[in-house]
Amino acid sequence: MRATLEAIHQNALSTLAASASEADVEEVRVRLLGRKGELTTVVRRLRDVPPAERPELGAYLNEIKDDIERRVESALVALRAAARERRVAAEKVDVTLPGNYRIPGRLHPITRTTEQIIDIFIGLGFSFAEGPEIEDDYHNFTALNIPHDHPARDMHDTMFAADGRVLRTHTSPVQIRVMETHAPPLRAIAAGPCYRHDYDATHSPMFHQIEGFMVDRRVTFGDLKGVLTLALRRFFGDDTRLRFRASFFPFTEPSAEIDISCFLCQGRDAQCRVCKGSGWLEVLGAGCIDPNVFAAVGYDPEIYTGFAFGMGVDRVAMLKYGINDIRLLSGNDVRFLRQF
Repeated sequence: MRATLEAIHQNALSTLAASASEADVEEVRVRLLGRKGELTTVVRRLRDVPPAERPELGAYLNEIKDDIERRVESALVALRAAARERRVAAEKVDVTLPGNYRIPGRLHPITRTTEQIIDIFIGLGFSFAEGPEIEDDYHNFTALNIPHDHPARDMHDTMFAADGRVLRTHTSPVQIRVMETHAPPLRAIAAGPCYRHDYDATHSPMFHQIEGFMVDRRVTFGDLKGVLTLALRRFFGDDTRLRFRASFFPFTEPSAEIDISCFLCQGRDAQCRVCKGSGWLEVLGAGCIDPNVFAAVGYDPEIYTGFAFGMGVDRVAMLKYGINDIRLLSGNDVRFLRQF
């Protein structure tokens, strides 16, 4: 039996020395000292030992048991201390190291430009209006005096959805929806995404527009010129000059395209990268609302007149911030966005 005890003792010492975790040490303790452990089994066998040998063998067994218990406790203490040191080392913070700088978010140039323009017109007494991005043919085309054979309805320009609906090609349908539900006088501005079949350095299949209009008695083209001159100078600068060029739009008559003087070269640089030497930049289209549009919404064109205008926010943002490719606005390149 002494040999058995010595073998158990040596095996316990070697196993404890190789234990790498508290679970390993606990396994050794249960295997040796548990209710069915090896030492517990030996204790039960003492009754079979001759009475003269029992005291000496019992003392030896208790010595081994005490030694194993001490070594188990020591192993647990050492493993717990090592685990605590690893945890502290992992959580250690070197306060002398530079902090992790988190770059704050910034407004996208499209959002920034849209908000600036809306704020200007809100200050001029315009209200903000919204409309659906998926429109029906009537609001997107017919009510705006766009005939069925107009090129704008062609598949190469318009994105058609189910049930004859379209992704709106401009924000002008908002003008119709507001006039259908409100009586004059009206001053409103709308903004949002529009969709057409275009994709190159200056065109995108999804772009952003701002639409504004005013309806009242005796509204004239002079009122249009005054409002747009004031608004564009507030946006581009007080020294901005405007040029109105005759044009055509189905929903306005007379119509005009409005240019502003080049804010980069003021028309003095034939090699200007912004205006290409012309001295002028086209920014929006406008005109007096066509009587056919008033008829579509139930306004009497003999009593009411008005004007409307629309501008591409993407183009205005490109001009204001010197962006040479419209695709940068939707590319999500952090290097580009950080500039704003």
